[in-house]
Amino acid sequence: MTLRQRMAEFGFESNDDYDFPIRALFESRAANLRCLDVAGESGRRKTAFAHALARALDYPHVVYHDFSANEPPPAPIVLSTESKDNPEPIEAPLTGFERAVTEACAFSEAARTVLIVDQLQSADFRDQTRLYHFVRTGEWDLAQVHVRANAKHLLVVLVSEAPLYHSLAKVSYRIWTDASSGRFDFRPSDFGLGQDAAELFTKLSELFTALGTTPTPSELRRILDDLMRFVRTEEHLRHTLFGWMERIDRAALHSTVLGPAVRAVVDTLNAYVGLEELEMAGGELSAALPSNADGQGGAPPE
Repeated sequence: MTLRQRMAEFGFESNDDYDFPIRALFESRAANLRCLDVAGESGRRKTAFAHALARALDYPHVVYHDFSANEPPPAPIVLSTESKDNPEPIEAPLTGFERAVTEACAFSEAARTVLIVDQLQSADFRDQTRLYHFVRTGEWDLAQVHVRANAKHLLVVLVSEAPLYHSLAKVSYRIWTDASSGRFDFRPSDFGLGQDAAELFTKLSELFTALGTTPTPSELRRILDDLMRFVRTEEHLRHTLFGWMERIDRAALHSTVLGPAVRAVVDTLNAYVGLEELEMAGGELSAALPSNADGQGGAPPE
């Protein structure tokens, strides 16, 4: 099973194959910790990529910190009478970020570990510089504690909605995540259809090229199911594409520029399923049931 297929099992589906960039990251001879900068469109898709990658690569430990999440206030410190008479320096409680890095270092001593640092654009600049120092050296310093990560076991994954701090970007390997990228290179046989559906796939490819987006395998499977069963008009097709595809420009889909490409798909589809058009008394065309009557066609319910 490919890395793309494994990641799809853990909730991240894409047309891109990430085998090469991940191999390049792991075979890099850089002296710093392995650090992956997950780039892409805004939203939680990059977070889904980070978690799916960790699971697909069978990492036993995944430590996660989100800088945009509100942290609970620290517990109050109660001083006894003796401590008031003999005051001792009180260390500030660890932040969620400090706990996450410390925990990842501890896990990495004996096992493969992923540290996911999410929404880094919300981090204080001091935390970003500390993170840079940690990635570059593998060392993590707190007030009274010094820990070190096992570079062979630890992978740091950074997710940000803004460009990384320059120095941090220089020690990171950047990867792009996008569900709608890639070419439409699907074949009818991939979905249990015969070669007689080749023309339909050609017209779908032309439409998706004009849209500048490509469905993922599971999205296309749902779209084809609708096409075979009840999509019979241009409006039906637009609803189906917008309904099932995560990344699609609705304005472009309904534009007059794409009208011919949408119409070509519908005409080819109707010819494929054997649909006959009957002229009504009012001059409008009404779509009849597919003539093949094999259970794949049929009008949508009233």
